[in-house]
Amino acid sequence: MPHLPLASFRPPFWGLRHSRGLPRFHSVSTQSEPHGSPISQRNREAKQKRLREKQATLEAEIAGESKSPAESIKAWRPKEVVLYEIPTKPGEKKDVSGPLPPAYSPRYVEAAWYPWWVREGFFKPEYQARLPQATGETFSMCIPPPNVTGSLHIGHALTVAIQDALVRWHRMRGDQVLWVPGSDHAGIATQAVVEKQLWKERGVRRHELSREAFLREVWQWKEAKGGEICEQLRALGASLDWDRECFTMDVGSSVAVTEAFVRLYKAGLLYRNRQLVNWSCALRSAISDIEVENRALPGHTQLRLPGCPTPVSFGLLFSVAFPVDGEPDAEVVVGTTRPETLPGDVAVAVHPDDSRYTHLHGRQLRHPLMGQALPLITDYAVQPHVGTGAVKVTPAHSPADAEMGARHGLSPLNVIAEDGTMTSLCGDWLQGLHRFVAREKIVSVLSERGLFRGLQNHPMVLPICSRSGDVIEYLLKSQWFVRCQEMGARAAKAVESGALELSPSFHQKNWQHWFSHIGDWCVSRQLWWGHQIPAYLVVEDHAQGEEDCWVVGRSEAEAREVAAELTGRPGAELTLQRDPDVLDTWFSSALFPFSALGWPQEVLLHPMVRDRQGRKMSKSLGNVLDPRDIISGVEMQVLQEKLRSGNLDPAELAIVAAAQKKDFPHGIPECGTDALRFTLCSHGVQAGDLRLSVSEVQSCRHFCNKIWNALRFILNALGEKFVPQPAEELSPSSPMDAWILSHLALAARECERGFLTRELSLVTHALHHFWLHNLCDVYLEAVKPVLWHLPRPLGPPQVLFSCADLGLRLLAPLMPFLAEELWQRLPPRPGCPPAPSISVAPYPSACSLEHWRQPELERRFSRVQEVVQVLRSLRATYQLTKARPRVLLQSSEPGDQGLFEAFLEPLGTLGYCGAVGLLPPGAAAPSGWAQAPLSDMAQVYMELQGLVDPQIQLPLLAARRYKLQKQLDGLTARTPSEGEAGTQRQQKLSSLQLELSKLDKAASHLRQLMDEPPAPGSPEL
Repeated sequence: MPHLPLASFRPPFWGLRHSRGLPRFHSVSTQSEPHGSPISQRNREAKQKRLREKQATLEAEIAGESKSPAESIKAWRPKEVVLYEIPTKPGEKKDVSGPLPPAYSPRYVEAAWYPWWVREGFFKPEYQARLPQATGETFSMCIPPPNVTGSLHIGHALTVAIQDALVRWHRMRGDQVLWVPGSDHAGIATQAVVEKQLWKERGVRRHELSREAFLREVWQWKEAKGGEICEQLRALGASLDWDRECFTMDVGSSVAVTEAFVRLYKAGLLYRNRQLVNWSCALRSAISDIEVENRALPGHTQLRLPGCPTPVSFGLLFSVAFPVDGEPDAEVVVGTTRPETLPGDVAVAVHPDDSRYTHLHGRQLRHPLMGQALPLITDYAVQPHVGTGAVKVTPAHSPADAEMGARHGLSPLNVIAEDGTMTSLCGDWLQGLHRFVAREKIVSVLSERGLFRGLQNHPMVLPICSRSGDVIEYLLKSQWFVRCQEMGARAAKAVESGALELSPSFHQKNWQHWFSHIGDWCVSRQLWWGHQIPAYLVVEDHAQGEEDCWVVGRSEAEAREVAAELTGRPGAELTLQRDPDVLDTWFSSALFPFSALGWPQEVLLHPMVRDRQGRKMSKSLGNVLDPRDIISGVEMQVLQEKLRSGNLDPAELAIVAAAQKKDFPHGIPECGTDALRFTLCSHGVQAGDLRLSVSEVQSCRHFCNKIWNALRFILNALGEKFVPQPAEELSPSSPMDAWILSHLALAARECERGFLTRELSLVTHALHHFWLHNLCDVYLEAVKPVLWHLPRPLGPPQVLFSCADLGLRLLAPLMPFLAEELWQRLPPRPGCPPAPSISVAPYPSACSLEHWRQPELERRFSRVQEVVQVLRSLRATYQLTKARPRVLLQSSEPGDQGLFEAFLEPLGTLGYCGAVGLLPPGAAAPSGWAQAPLSDMAQVYMELQGLVDPQIQLPLLAARRYKLQKQLDGLTARTPSEGEAGTQRQQKLSSLQLELSKLDKAASHLRQLMDEPPAPGSPEL
C-alpha cells in the first residue's frame, strides 16, 4: 500500500464547521429552485459586489498594475486553548458529562486520563488476564532505558510511539502485556550535572569530598530530579507498568552487572591491558567509540574548546624538516596536523617503494625539537602520494602509529597527560602547558631553528567528544576491555540461524557487517558514579617489569580467595586495592533487557529521525526538535533562548540562529501528543531514515480536529435516547450504509495486517483514509439530508455509531488520548458490560467484520465519486458558490443507469447540486445547460440559466485564462532543470492545457447564453 504523507492532509471537509455550538441539522434539498425564481435582493447585490472586486483585481494583474504573487508560507495562527478545569483528583476518572468543546484542544483532551489509567491498573498484565477477550498469550517488552539526567528527544519519542502502539494493540486484542520501564544512570552526564550543582551552590569540587559523600549527593539529586524523564514518558502516553520500574543502579541491576563481569572474565572474554583509548581531557575519562563524533573539516577551521581561552585552528598541515644525521644539507620534510605531538615522535616512515627516499633507507634523522636520533623506517601503510610521502610516527597518540610502532618494535612516548597538558618527557619548556598552547610554542621554536617549512589548508576529520565538545586524545591507558569478536560472531550466527529475528529483516546486512568489523570494547571509565569495577589489585612488591596481579570477584572476600590461590599466600595477609574506575554505562544498560525479561526473541529496529532536509539533528545545526515543544508549542523567542543557553561558539550561534528562524519563523504551533505519535508512526519502520517536519505534525493535528468534529456531529445525530444495536446484528439499509461499513471492515483488516507485520505506516494510512476520505468527506456529507427525513430512518444512526465506536477503537493504539476522550461519550451497547476504558476494550478483528466487506460495491462507487468530481469542477468553472443547479446524467455504458439511480440523492448532496436526474441514452442535450464528459459514452449536464450572469463571468474567465496561459508559456519556455522528472513536467503541461480547454469551453457556452433567449421549459427530473 503506498505511503500517504501526513503533509498531504486536505483542507477542512464540507459540513463540519468550526463553529461555537454543535452543528445544527439543516435541510439540504435535492430539488432546485423553480426556474426564474427570484433570489433575495441583498444576497444578489452582495454576490455581484464580490464578483466586481474580484474582476477588478484580476484586470489589474493583467494590466501589470499589481505585484506578482510571491510564494510565501502563511503564518500559523495559534489555536484557542481549551483547558479541562473540572476539579479531578489524580487517579480519578475524568468528567465527560459535559458537552465537547467546539474545537479540538490537545491540553483539554490529554488532561486527567493517564493517572486514571495507571490507578486502575490497565497497564498491568494481571489486570489484562481478567479481560473477556483474554487470549492467554503473552507479549513482553522493555523500553531502551533513557538517561536519568536527560529529556526525551525526538528519537525517544519515535521509540515510545512505536512501542506503545504495539503494546496497546496487543493489550486490546487480549494478550497479557508487560512493558517494563527503566532509566539509565548516565554515568558521565549525571556526574557532570551534580559536580556543576555542587560548585554553583556550595563552591565545592568533587575531589574535596570523599567518594561515599559524593555518591550520597548524586543519589539525593536522582531522587529529587531524576523523575523528569519518567514524567515525559507519561506525557507521551507510554502505557508502562510503573510498579516494575527499573534503574540501572538498583540493587538487582547491580548484582546482574557484577555477575556478568565475573562470568565474562572467567570465560576469557574480559581482560586488562595497556593500549590506546579515546580520552576526553575535559572529562578526564575514557569514552567509547560511539561517543566520538568524527567531524569533517573542509580546511582551516577555528573551534572553541573547553579550557582554551582563545579559538584553536584545525584543518592545517604543518610541514616540518627532520635533518638527516651526518648530512648537514639533507633533510626529510614531514607533514602533520598535530605539531603538539612532535615530542612523542620515535621515527619517520616512508613507503619502501618510494624512490625519493630509497637512498635514506636505514639512515638516522635528528629530532627537530629534542635533537635525539630517530630511525627512518619503511612501511607499506604509508601513502606516498599524500603530502611529502614521509610521516612522523607517534605510537602513544595515534592508533595507526601504534600499529606501525608495534610492527617495528618502537617504544611509545606519552607526552600528553590526562588533563591535556604536556608531560615531563617534553622538557621543562613545555611541561604543564595546555597541548594547544604548546602547539603554538613548538611552531615558534621550529621557525627560530629554521626547520618550519610552512602550512597549508588540509581537509581532515577531527574526533570530537560528543559529551564535552573537546578534541579527543588517544592515550595509552591500562584499562579493562571486552573481547567482542567471538560474541559478535555468535550474535551474527543467531540471526542467520533464525534464533533471533530482526524486524525489519533488511537490517540483517548491517547487523552482519557491524559484528564482522567489531573491535574490543574499553569498559573502564574514570568516574565515581556508576558500577565500580569488581576487580582488585594485589598490592605487593615485585621486580620492575613484572605485570600487576589483578583478581576479579563478586565481593572482596571472593577476590581474596582467588588472590590467595594465585600467590600461594594466606588471604588474610594480602592487601587488595579495588579498581577505582566504574564500568561504561552501556555495560549495565546492555544488560537491562536480559536482566528484566531474559533472552529476546525479536529485535525491532527503527530508523533515525532526521530533519525535513534529511540532515541529522544536531545542536550545531540548530535543527534539533524537542518533542515537548511540538506537543505544547513554543514561541520563536524561546527557541532562540534555548540556543543561546547552549555552548555554541558565537559565530556558530549566529548561523544556527538564522537557520532556526528560517525553519520556524513563527515558532512551533501546539500540536499535541496524539498528533506527534501518529505522525512518527506514519513513516513506518520498513523505510530508511525518517525525515520529520513540524508541518507534518501540524497537519496531523488538523486530522485530530476532523475526528473531533466528526464525533460532535455523530453524537448530536444520535441524540440522548439512542440505543445501539449489537454490531453483529447491524445490517446496512442503503447502498451508502453498505459502502461505509465495507470500508470500515477494510480499515480493520489493514490495521490488523499492519500490526502483525510491525509496519505501522499501513495502520496510519488505513485510519487516515477511513476517517478523512471515507467517513468525513463522503458518508457524513451524504447522510445529512437523510437524517433530516421524516420519519427518520433507523439505519444511518446505527451505522454512525458503529463507525464511531469501531473507528475509535482502531485508532486507540496510536492516538490514546483522543480516542479515550471521544469513546467515553458514546452510549454503551446493551446486553454486555462495557469496558471501563478504550485501552482495554476489544480491538476490532478483521474476521468479525468481514461480513460487511463488499469490494464490488466499493469499485462501483468509485464511478459515483468520478461524477461528483466532475460536478464540483463544473461548479468551480462557472463560479457557482451558493446556487444548487439541477443536473442530468446520460450514459450508454452498461450498468451506469442502475448505479446512478441508486445514488441520485448522494450525488446531489456530494456534488453540491439540486435535483439529479437521468437522461435516456440518445436523448437530445438540454439547451443552455453546461456539459462535461464522464467518458466516451457518458455525459454530465448542469443547468446554468438564471444561475450565472455571463456579463460578469466572462471577464473573470478571461482573467483566469490569462494567468493560466502565462504559466503555460513560462513552463514551455523554461529549460528543464537538472534532475527534473520529464513525466512530472509533462503532467504540469497537460494539466494546464486541460484547464485552458475547460475555460475556453465555458466561455463559449456563456457567450451562447448571452445570445439565446431563455428556454420556454426545462427537462423533467
